[in-house]
Amino acid sequence: MGAEAVSPAPMVAEALQRRAGRGVQLWRIARQKPLGAAAGVVCLLLILVALGADVVAPQAADAVDPIKNPRLQAPSWGHPFGTDNLFRDMFSRVVIGSRISLGIGFAAVAIGTVLGTVLGMVAGFFRGWVDMVVSRAIEVVLGFPPLVLAIFFLSIFNPERGYSLRSFLMVSLAIGIIITPTTARIVRGSVLSVRNLQYVEAAEALGNGPLRIMWRHVLPNVAAPIIVIASIQVGNAILAEAALSFLSLGIADASHPSWGAMLQDMRQVWLEAWWTAVVPGAAISVAVLAFNLFGDALRDVLDPRLRQSS
Repeated sequence: MGAEAVSPAPMVAEALQRRAGRGVQLWRIARQKPLGAAAGVVCLLLILVALGADVVAPQAADAVDPIKNPRLQAPSWGHPFGTDNLFRDMFSRVVIGSRISLGIGFAAVAIGTVLGTVLGMVAGFFRGWVDMVVSRAIEVVLGFPPLVLAIFFLSIFNPERGYSLRSFLMVSLAIGIIITPTTARIVRGSVLSVRNLQYVEAAEALGNGPLRIMWRHVLPNVAAPIIVIASIQVGNAILAEAALSFLSLGIADASHPSWGAMLQDMRQVWLEAWWTAVVPGAAISVAVLAFNLFGDALRDVLDPRLRQSS
């Protein structure tokens, strides 16, 4: 009993040492990649703002108050991002609009990453005619301009516009489809590089099926490039959502704005009030740049070849 009573102490010390080691490693990575670390902080802040938009935004997105919100007022202490032509606070609309822009961005990347990972793993693992069929299908998708393909998809499967769960899923799926080929090609190349390694051959010799081998042995060893491409694709998905919303193919409405829709709404007055275009445009630029820089830094950290050469 005495031995059992004192046994947890070394385990606790080991756990604390492991946590301290991870903290030191994160600090070392942040010092080596300060730009990527700063971009990661910005990404985290954007996510927190989107999650707490109702708390951060001082007004509702569709609140029209001519007394409190003068028309086309320049940025000031009372209105940090100014007001638009409908007496609405731009700061509140940008904050609340981050929900749609980031929400669709993450949802589209999740869809594209899952589809691309499945296609890439199947093509790289089975090779032969399976690889040929998947590769030709990917090339067909890549043959269309991404935005044109998304517009074509939404015109057929989402003819009704508006803020709804169905429209959210359809727009996310449209963007996910256009980012799937890039993920699939990267995953396929990574799977081909580990397909003939000894641990895969040993798993096959032990009688494991293809699905078990891909899930238990191949996927964990190609997870790093999947994480990296997913982090980079978030910025591309946000940009694609902004483009679709600007073309009135998004899901935004008066009470649920998005950054692209705000640019579309302000196209008639931006010469008179520059902030109505600069503010949502800057929000899109900051989000895309932050996720791209964070993805680049993550790639350098997770790729052993790049880490050894740096």
